[in-house]
Amino acid sequence: MGHHPCAMSPMCCHPLCPVSCICRHPSVTSVLPSLLPCPSVPVSSLCCHLGVPLCAAIPVSPLCCHPRVPLVLPSLRQCPLCAATPRVQLCRQTCPVSPLCCHPCCPALVPRVPLSLYPPSAAIPVSPLCCHPCANVHCALPPRVSRERFKVSCVTNPAPCPPCAAMPASPLCCHPCCPVSPSPRAPTPRFRIPPISPLLPVSPPLSPCPRPAMAPLADLYQVSMAYGHWRAGRHRAPAAAELFFRRPPFRGSFALGAGLAEGLRGLRAFRFSAADVAYLRSVLPSTIDDAFFDYLATLDASEVPFLQVKGPLLVVQLLETTLLCLINYASLVATNAARFRLLAGPDMKLIEMGLRRAQGPDGALSASKYSYIGGFDCTSNILAGKLYGIPVRGTIAHSFIMSFRCLEEVQPRELPPRAGGDPVDLADLAVSWLQRVCDLLQTPPSKANQGELAAFVSYAVTFPCDFQGLLDTYCVRRSGLPNFCAVALALHQLGYQAIGVRLDSGDLAQQSKEIRGVFQACGAHFQVPWFGTIPIAVSNDISEQSLEEFRREGSEIDMIGIGTHLVTCPLQPSLGCVYKLVEVNGCPCLKLTEDEEKMTIPGMKAIYRLYDAAGHPFMDLMALEEEPSPSAGQELGIRVLGRLEETTKVIPSTVEALHRTYFRDGQVCEPLPSLPEVRSHAQVSLNLLSPAHRRLHEPQPYPVAVTERLHQLFLELRQGSL
Repeated sequence: MGHHPCAMSPMCCHPLCPVSCICRHPSVTSVLPSLLPCPSVPVSSLCCHLGVPLCAAIPVSPLCCHPRVPLVLPSLRQCPLCAATPRVQLCRQTCPVSPLCCHPCCPALVPRVPLSLYPPSAAIPVSPLCCHPCANVHCALPPRVSRERFKVSCVTNPAPCPPCAAMPASPLCCHPCCPVSPSPRAPTPRFRIPPISPLLPVSPPLSPCPRPAMAPLADLYQVSMAYGHWRAGRHRAPAAAELFFRRPPFRGSFALGAGLAEGLRGLRAFRFSAADVAYLRSVLPSTIDDAFFDYLATLDASEVPFLQVKGPLLVVQLLETTLLCLINYASLVATNAARFRLLAGPDMKLIEMGLRRAQGPDGALSASKYSYIGGFDCTSNILAGKLYGIPVRGTIAHSFIMSFRCLEEVQPRELPPRAGGDPVDLADLAVSWLQRVCDLLQTPPSKANQGELAAFVSYAVTFPCDFQGLLDTYCVRRSGLPNFCAVALALHQLGYQAIGVRLDSGDLAQQSKEIRGVFQACGAHFQVPWFGTIPIAVSNDISEQSLEEFRREGSEIDMIGIGTHLVTCPLQPSLGCVYKLVEVNGCPCLKLTEDEEKMTIPGMKAIYRLYDAAGHPFMDLMALEEEPSPSAGQELGIRVLGRLEETTKVIPSTVEALHRTYFRDGQVCEPLPSLPEVRSHAQVSLNLLSPAHRRLHEPQPYPVAVTERLHQLFLELRQGSL
């Protein structure tokens, strides 16, 4: 029996793999351009090509339809999840009706996770060519392989397959007897199954593409060291590591820790799929024992908590790069955003608009999410708003204004009054107001660009309750400002109110003051009280220095859009978090180096934040995990890092334990706060900092100290290593 062409499945959970992870037939030739061919991958147990044996390995991904099956299924028929699921006969083969099954022949499907939670660009089970009778949501993606490339011919049975007869063949269909129907008929389900309670997480994916298994998100030397631990029989030794940074970013005195949710999801997805193991075989030395690869296929993170990491030595080692990747950028962007918020003040509206400048779509989404945590009010990124619930805002671009040349291009032109009545020609009304505005501003109407006026009128007719203008496409004073005022006053005459203007070039602070003066003059002259308070937004490569200049010179700016200097963090491109082993088999570990700053603090530790009488945190204290917790009002003998040779006495008014366990036995064990709750907590924490620690230039260093017992352990280990 010959092979049949199989198209790339929308359920492929390898974003970089052009060939579906659920099929490895040699006749698959349609791949995405510029992508390398996928290494050998297992045939999924959902594959229904005749003559292809069932394979036990199913990659566990955000779209995996076996959420509680570890990594490898013994067989399809023995899978407890599938066994309880109704089956339907398909071309003499038994196919489970999976909640996320993507076979067009399955007559009854109920998604475990609402499809609306997945972004349009994600690989979701309902594709443009899907013909599920029960599917009511369709993805906007074009087919990955054209229908012309997918040819099906009956091989064994010329009669149509009953479940498929009412449906056209799709690129996912791999039954030889499925007819190619150019016009689908309404199918009738053969049976119903009851609604299935969600078993997968109901939170949206973290990026537009489903994440693959997270274990391969590591440096190669992590796997080489893991083999060393396995070969020596130390891979199950209990171990602990800590993730931390050595100095605050941006020459400041604080940093916002972020990325907890990403890290936890990374831990839940920590496993090597069969395809991952096959790839590792191809890049590691051929002398490695086969049994090591078998062991990798069984690994997960079920014994590992987060940030302060305890678990088997091999797993603790493998998690290093993954956790650093997930925490470093998140914390850096959140801290950068917090600095912008501190400079702007609490009343200024800040909009993140760095999508076009970010390091790819994942970087853009992370920047939107973590800048919101750091204190920004909204984002221009639609997908970030959809995924994370961040408020989305936007204004208008120069291209829209430049696309108009005259008022005759405006269609439609009429707008009914807000209170009701006959429509009014808004263009004519705006022209009459333009003359009056120009008389007030003592500028000739002929200098106002007619294409710009047409663009404003067209936008106002389209969005009468949300009209806003971009003033600097041509000349702000002679064109943009008079044209905007004319259209805004025409809208006011019909009962509407403009919501703002934006500047994108020039001396933004000075122009904002001039614009505010014009708005106030128009409001007083034409008796429109709200006109003088129209919000003014600015953009144009805004940096920390820009905000300092606005504050120094004074301005009338109400909203600031920041992109490049927020998402790319040019003042410090990396936070510099590190991940160091601190204990193995109950014995503390110490890294000694000639660079004293790079020495580590040994042993498992508890961390406490000490507050003064004013409620400001003044020190973080590290103690051995077995030490008694310090208490408020207790005199503590401590040693500050950087000044370990001297003992300092402190008496905290309040003591806060900072560590909480969020991940145990493979599960999230503590409810995670929502994004707005995280944002609120970050702002409260920043406000608690003393002004000396919160200032951005030459701040007072925030001290971190160790207890006398921990210092003594450090000295003993250092002496023993010399």
